[in-house]
Amino acid sequence: MKLLITGAQGQVGAELVRIASQHDHDVIAASRSELDVTNKKNVIECITQHHPDIVINAAAYTAVDKAEEEIDTAYAINHTGAENLALACTELNIPLFHISTDYVFDGSKTTSYSEDDDISPLGVYGKSKWAGEESIRKQMDQFIILRVAWVFGAQGNNFVKTMLRLGRERDELGIVADQFGGPTPAVAIAGTLIYLAELYQKENTLKWGTYHYCGTSKTSWYEFAKEIFHQAHNTGLLNKEPNINSITTSEYPTPAKRPINSMLDCTRINNTFGIKMPEWRIALHNILSELK
Repeated sequence: MKLLITGAQGQVGAELVRIASQHDHDVIAASRSELDVTNKKNVIECITQHHPDIVINAAAYTAVDKAEEEIDTAYAINHTGAENLALACTELNIPLFHISTDYVFDGSKTTSYSEDDDISPLGVYGKSKWAGEESIRKQMDQFIILRVAWVFGAQGNNFVKTMLRLGRERDELGIVADQFGGPTPAVAIAGTLIYLAELYQKENTLKWGTYHYCGTSKTSWYEFAKEIFHQAHNTGLLNKEPNINSITTSEYPTPAKRPINSMLDCTRINNTFGIKMPEWRIALHNILSELK
């Protein structure tokens, strides 16, 4: 199977390339310099030239706070980029797999978000990702939109790598304890998308649509940080665990508001494809071992 993977150097993109290659698929790994998703002509030429069986879009603008200032750039990548891919894929009858985010919700719900819950993004990042989703739905029928949350991995920038850096630099940290979600390993996201691609190859169809996928169990940034430091110390990545204090969102203001609740209900993807939520503590151990 031939797969075209955009954003191939990002934390999910790199795992997609690695896993697809291990499964002996023909992989076109397109970094931003090789495929600018914001350039419609570039997208059409690239997809026409390679004519993959599936396009997996891991290209995204994910700098949540910077997006509040770099609005045009965020929309260009997250909205226009998704739209360009959808148009090209529709023209050539190629399915599109697209990664989206929990930030399309405002976090005010007290239970996990399902795919049918009302959309209400708080900032530019979430709004631009939602616009990208809507463009895909408008342009095509053969798509999988996978909403994920709190992505972490051995590649790219993420909360785990930030905590490791700060843990080496500081003896004490304050971490937000009133925001909740399910940390999601990039390798598990990639594995899920490759599994779905292989299922499509086997059956020549899928139950297309939007699905949620995140780690279990629910935790806070504070508890996530505690587990990172504990495991990193045991693994030998940190000489000692820093003292961490739980703080509130109001004590740590950021340019972009974050959802208080980012937990996603993953019942639909489990019932439809038999895909289970990954246990983030186990994934964290594996990633820290890889980093060491």
